[in-house]
Amino acid sequence: MNSKKIVIVDDDVAILDSLGTMLDFEGFEVNTFMRGSEIFRLIETENKPNLILLDMWLCGEDGRDICKQLKSNERTKNIPVIIMSASRGLENTALQSGANAFIAKPFEIDDVVNKLHQLIA
Repeated sequence: MNSKKIVIVDDDVAILDSLGTMLDFEGFEVNTFMRGSEIFRLIETENKPNLILLDMWLCGEDGRDICKQLKSNERTKNIPVIIMSASRGLENTALQSGANAFIAKPFEIDDVVNKLHQLIA
């Protein structure tokens, strides 16, 4: 069975490291980035990921805007996007940007893994 390719975008190195390690342990192929613009470079040069975990607040970037770009691009519109944020009250705006799901920080890894399996089953 091929492992599912997950991209994590967050400007918090601790989250990238811990979440990336945990998802790798769960059998996912993980790529991590600190800037949303790096997703587009990856997609142009490599196979598309099966899912993108995207922080809402990135340094100088809004994850909702990145999600809108992904969902309006013919090549990436069908890739599930999960927006993550510590701002629980922004779930509706995350979903309105085209995100397939929202995960509030801090989160339990089991909740993240379950959501990944739901979206890329």
